[in-house]
Amino acid sequence: MTTITLPAQPQPSTLGKKILPGVTVGTLIVIAIMIFSFTLHMVNIDAIGYANEYYTAAVKSMLQSWSNFFFAAAEPGGSVTVDKPPLGLWIEAIFAYFLGVSGFSVSLPNILAGVFGIPLLYSMVKKYMGELAGITAAFVMAITPVFIATNRNNTMDGILVFTLLLAAWAFIKASESGKLRWLLLGAFIVGLGFNIKMLQAFLPLPAFYVLYFFGSKEGWLKKILNLGIATVLLVAVSLSWAIAVDLTPAENRPYIGSSDNNTVMGLIFGHNGISRLENMRGGGNTPPSGTQPFDQTQGGPDQPANQGAQPQQNPSQQGQPQQGQFQGPPPAALTACEGQTQGASCSFTQPNGNTINGSCIVPPNQSVLACAPQGMIPQNGQAPAAQPNGAPAGGPNGENGGTPFSQETGSPGVLRFFTSPLSKQMSWLLPFALISVLLALFGSKIQLPVESGVHKALILWGGWLLTCVVFFSMVSGIFHAYYAIMLAPALGAMVGTGFAQLYRWGKNSSWVLVGLIVAVLITLGFQIFATTQYNEFSWWMLGTGVLLGLGIMFMSISRRAAYAVILSAAMVIPAYWSIMTVTNGSNNNLPTAYEGQNRTGQDGFLTSPAQNPNDGGNRGGDRTVNTELLNYLQANTQGMKYLMAVPSSQQGVQYVIETGRPVLYMGGFSGGDPVVTVDDLAEMVAKGELRYILYGGNRGNNQDISNWLASACTVAEGFSLTQNEPQGQQGPGASQQMKLYECR
Repeated sequence: MTTITLPAQPQPSTLGKKILPGVTVGTLIVIAIMIFSFTLHMVNIDAIGYANEYYTAAVKSMLQSWSNFFFAAAEPGGSVTVDKPPLGLWIEAIFAYFLGVSGFSVSLPNILAGVFGIPLLYSMVKKYMGELAGITAAFVMAITPVFIATNRNNTMDGILVFTLLLAAWAFIKASESGKLRWLLLGAFIVGLGFNIKMLQAFLPLPAFYVLYFFGSKEGWLKKILNLGIATVLLVAVSLSWAIAVDLTPAENRPYIGSSDNNTVMGLIFGHNGISRLENMRGGGNTPPSGTQPFDQTQGGPDQPANQGAQPQQNPSQQGQPQQGQFQGPPPAALTACEGQTQGASCSFTQPNGNTINGSCIVPPNQSVLACAPQGMIPQNGQAPAAQPNGAPAGGPNGENGGTPFSQETGSPGVLRFFTSPLSKQMSWLLPFALISVLLALFGSKIQLPVESGVHKALILWGGWLLTCVVFFSMVSGIFHAYYAIMLAPALGAMVGTGFAQLYRWGKNSSWVLVGLIVAVLITLGFQIFATTQYNEFSWWMLGTGVLLGLGIMFMSISRRAAYAVILSAAMVIPAYWSIMTVTNGSNNNLPTAYEGQNRTGQDGFLTSPAQNPNDGGNRGGDRTVNTELLNYLQANTQGMKYLMAVPSSQQGVQYVIETGRPVLYMGGFSGGDPVVTVDDLAEMVAKGELRYILYGGNRGNNQDISNWLASACTVAEGFSLTQNEPQGQQGPGASQQMKLYECR
């Protein structure tokens, strides 16, 4: 087999030419990309509102006391923690301390992490593949839609990606120098990443270890020993906070939110472990019996929620659909379930040609069956038939007998990243990146230890990319679309690697240009197909083909310009999608790339094209505060610890943000955590710490608490509240009123 051998270190190019001491042309281009990226992050920044309110309220709580700060308490009273380790929230809290608590201040660390990750990625890709590859990698990451969307949020994934880039830098140093200290530094940094998003930080770890093992020139036994030592350090750093918390007596700390057994270890291996791999029922995230399985407030803390309790609307307004609310199934969905029974399999074709496969349900405001996709979460719709064992057919995380959150990420399978709804996040250049993986494999003669830069790039960035693609394509558990930001650095690096490799090969063979054209054509074909999935195709997009043709014509003038123009043809649509992501609103609980203009949406049901159905319907998706209720509580709870108690964080976060006062989340995030018992409530009332409890509707699902409220408390008249949902709903589940109870 004939191979083309590349030098271990890329040869200098005009991009590496110094125009000032220590400043090259490439450096100036990277600075320009950073400025462009920061500008893109800041466009329409007010649209993020309070970002993910659950985490914003937690930051406000953490600034109340050192105990809240250390444990990452979800509310100022320290009743329950968030379901994440604290490091990312600590960083956000520090920014909020100096800038004040706002959606911008808690998202700023992620924005800065994204911007400063650009030169970091550039420098590492440049080391193995040269300036051209580094610049290309940096630009690709900067125009990846999910990279922009997720950094403009406080979900901490942006900070995690930057942390893992730092770890990659340390592992590169370890493989080059063979010195243990760099290997230990890399393991230490990954351990810090674990304390940001737990096991998610380990996704690129196999690529890091393989790079050191096959790239370092030390003896094999010594490398095995060093990796063993590094692993011990990795585990120690990763579990340091968890062990400290679990060794603290439960009565001296908050309840560990979303855990099965009130321990961080249970959280690591349960909700943040096995539940991410496969569709699990039960655990700390499971709503107690009686909860409607389609209630959108249920699920993990990453899930979008209905707005908090709102004043009941005037009866004259009932039945009128509001912007962004569920408005009803399309006719084809109704036809698909004619003559069927509830829960039966069904399918129908949307106007844009997409086929929806799902089950027959009775949606809100309807009295007949309609075909809804697996994983759809209609707001407070009628529950599907129970399973044979008596368990509800719906699940706590938005699944309807299918994959959790499939309305965001689709179903597991090899095409998951290439089809709606996940393809819009970061897949626009994925075909080119995967082709680059194959090109890099044959880019040089294989030898051990690995010496060629292209094979080192393949191990590090190709390994990172393929690990994430395979993992996220196969998992059937909790998987949100914004997790795709994990692929952004590796995606950019492999696109840069493949392009630079083709450019070098092209110096010796004109046929290489054909390979570049084919790779770009395949990528453009996928991009056009993807735009049609979201009803976003426009005729101007065919101009990318014209740009490709211009690049081919430039070959007679300048090979360098020709290659640049040809590749740029594949950059236009992802750049457009990123711009649309920041200019067309924001989904703050679950950041996502631009949804497109498909009025039938991902689930086949009518939604407003200008309003993301998950953002709550207000500016930035913020839940509004009932000012009448707030004023009443403020006036009647002076000197008390708690402003009120609520079934879950979904009814309380907006009051925490507004007042900074403790609001007791009796069921944690979703209502499924046993944070307090009836005896605990009675004791707090007796001590004068708590007087008012907001309860009822779907959220009044703990029979013991309901019975106690009925016998020991009285209803505060004038505060009959309802959840934000389609008005005028009839049938089971239509009454979602919550009452304010006064307990003395």
